[in-house]
Amino acid sequence: MATTTSSIYASYTQQVAIYVGFPVLIAGIIGETLNIIVFMSLHTFRQNSCAFYLLIMSCVNIGQLLSGLFPLIVMTGFGIDWTTNSLFYCKFRQYCRQVCALISLSCFCFATIDQFLATCFRPYLQKWSNIKVARRLCIITSVIWILHGIPCLIYFNLIPSSATARPSCTITNQVFSKYYTYCYTAVFTGYLPVSVVALFGTLAYYNVQRIEYRTRPLVRRELDKQLTVMVLILDIYNIIALLPYPVILVLISVTTITKNPIIAQQISFVSSLTSYTYFSYFACPFYIYICTSERFRRQLFHVLFKVHLETWRRRKVVAPLT
Repeated sequence: MATTTSSIYASYTQQVAIYVGFPVLIAGIIGETLNIIVFMSLHTFRQNSCAFYLLIMSCVNIGQLLSGLFPLIVMTGFGIDWTTNSLFYCKFRQYCRQVCALISLSCFCFATIDQFLATCFRPYLQKWSNIKVARRLCIITSVIWILHGIPCLIYFNLIPSSATARPSCTITNQVFSKYYTYCYTAVFTGYLPVSVVALFGTLAYYNVQRIEYRTRPLVRRELDKQLTVMVLILDIYNIIALLPYPVILVLISVTTITKNPIIAQQISFVSSLTSYTYFSYFACPFYIYICTSERFRRQLFHVLFKVHLETWRRRKVVAPLT
């Protein structure tokens, strides 16, 4: 009976990986690529600090989807674990997914804080919402998280499993293992970014309600409103998407009920579901933008068909003549 139940949950986990994981992966890569194209093509976005944070976030989101979600789908859905065949890949995957996740979440928090500053009434706070500050913050933060990930290159190793004797990519240092679970997973990728965006998102929403009464250029007011709506809706979705996964991982680490094979499979299945909601954070921004902002939809159409398609057509016409 226990064996049958375990196999059922294992099958569910496999099906979720294939039929949920792959659509999230493909949609995420396409969406984040389109974000990059739009943010880099329009001068309005290139000179805006919030858009710059969203641009960097889209770049590292693609890295996270490729280093985190894609191997997870292959491992869970098809039983192919590339980390067991290469010590380098074992270390590099963990390093890359940690760095990409932390840079993305930092930019997400910065974008929310930036919208609070941009819509604030106090001039001395507004001045911190500028492209120079955004570039410096992204560089400094990236360097910090790149250095922060070095222990992954040291303490992740291939260790034979006591049950199957097959190697698995696991942490070999107990202190780092606790730090990875309680600090990185629970705090840095869970509670901290959620708390920051909840606080500053609420403040930005309060500010944007009164932005129409302020003496600012119309174009700037419209851009502030557009980005604030995009970021605030993204905040709401990401709070829902980010919280369950670290909660489940912490529960797994502190409970002993996983000794029961049936409960262990149930927890594994729930963990699998929450991992895909977690990765949807890295895949969903583009679709939230187009659903919440009519202006972004027009900008997307303009960039794809008026800018790049027309440029390609002109080159195609000129090329034979040259």
